Amino acid sequence: MMLILLLLGQFMGLVDVFIVNVAMPSIGTQLHASGASLQLVVGGYTVAYAMLLITGARLGDIYGRRRMYLLGVFVFTLMSVGCAFAPNAVTLVVFRFAQGASAAVMVPQIMSVIQMQFTGKARAQALSAYGAVLSTGAVAGLVLGGVIVHADLFGAGWRPAFMVNVPIGLLLMVLVPRLLPKDAPSGRRRLDLLGLALAAPAVFLMVLPAVLGRELGWPAWTYVCIAAGVVLAVLFVRLERTIVVRGGDPLLNLDVLRASGMAVGMITVVCVQLTYGGFLFVFTLHLQAGLGESALRAGLTYIPMSVTFGLAGFYWRKLPERLHSVLAPSGLALSALSYGLIAVAMHDGSGGGSLMWVGTLLNGLGMGLSVSPLLTQSLVNVPMDKAVDASGLLTTIVQLGQVAGITVFGAVYLTLVGHVSSGTRDHVLGSAMTTTALWILVVAALGVIPGAALSRIVLRAGRPARPQPTPLAARTASD
Repeated sequence: MMLILLLLGQFMGLVDVFIVNVAMPSIGTQLHASGASLQLVVGGYTVAYAMLLITGARLGDIYGRRRMYLLGVFVFTLMSVGCAFAPNAVTLVVFRFAQGASAAVMVPQIMSVIQMQFTGKARAQALSAYGAVLSTGAVAGLVLGGVIVHADLFGAGWRPAFMVNVPIGLLLMVLVPRLLPKDAPSGRRRLDLLGLALAAPAVFLMVLPAVLGRELGWPAWTYVCIAAGVVLAVLFVRLERTIVVRGGDPLLNLDVLRASGMAVGMITVVCVQLTYGGFLFVFTLHLQAGLGESALRAGLTYIPMSVTFGLAGFYWRKLPERLHSVLAPSGLALSALSYGLIAVAMHDGSGGGSLMWVGTLLNGLGMGLSVSPLLTQSLVNVPMDKAVDASGLLTTIVQLGQVAGITVFGAVYLTLVGHVSSGTRDHVLGSAMTTTALWILVVAALGVIPGAALSRIVLRAGRPARPQPTPLAARTASD
């Protein structure tokens, strides 16, 4: 029962991300939300989650993991209700930011409690169940989102999609205090509130104008905000290095980048997440707003991709060990090929046919073969005493990479779609999807270069993808 209660929280947080992807066009129609607003609805959650995940993990260490898990569940459930009843796009974006922040408090406690409360064979079984939830949660979110939006329950359109979390949250709030053992705070880590106070506005000042600038014609304030964000980011880096020198506990210990493989691994991670986040946003929008497909059919379109992603990500360690070091660049190459196939399939504004299905299958396989091995191999030369800091940095980069993908490739697609005229609608929509997919292909192909460099480093280390559980933060990132 303890494990079930933990995995329900993980399932709730994961399903919510994918439900919103499928519900996005319906949200845009009912709330009269612009493309930029939809980017913030999807990306706002991820920004807040990325910026607060490390702080959330430390809060569990300081105040107790059960207490923080329960607090995260309570706020997440409350914000889900807020999202369901949001009267306009701005309110929905605010609630999505708050939802992401509460997920950052809730999710880190799950793996920590598993590591503390389970040992031996029980821990191995618990980790397998955790991996199964990561694989099935994505599929469940896509299908649930499609079914709920398509059903139009009570004439409420997309709103019931957020209410899915409420009964789960209420159940957890009742049972967690009874069935999860209370843990004593250890207080080993400290909060870096000053670092957070610099990092959060730095990201916000760069993401918000980058999303809104296209629709507003890039007024002067957008450039001022981006410049201010860059300045804050530089100050953040200097602050974190100062804290390390003084023996403190920084939000992000950037010294881990000196470990062989960490820097190229991080660059590869950025390429993977840029393409993945951008593709999910653009392809979902194109299926419904461009091709006129229902939310249900759009959700079902992702099933082959999600299944192959989950299976490949779960079973890659069973491949011969000599192949482990080349999985990350090979997976990225497969993903690049998949984006090329989807670009060809969509060029005439049609549904893509069998070529589109082959492309999505290959994309799931490529992502499954690259994400988990990449996160593991990036940490192969990181000293054990810095493993938590390194995986925390990777986690943050994973989430921010997805936000950057939504921002950049979403802007490319929406700009191209803006040139649609009534007589050439299908052609322009198909051309917009094809052009965007080709740019995504370019980024994925570029990622093969640092991925190959990481493979050589792993081979030299003589420890290609050791078969052990991925560190907490990196395992969370592999969602």
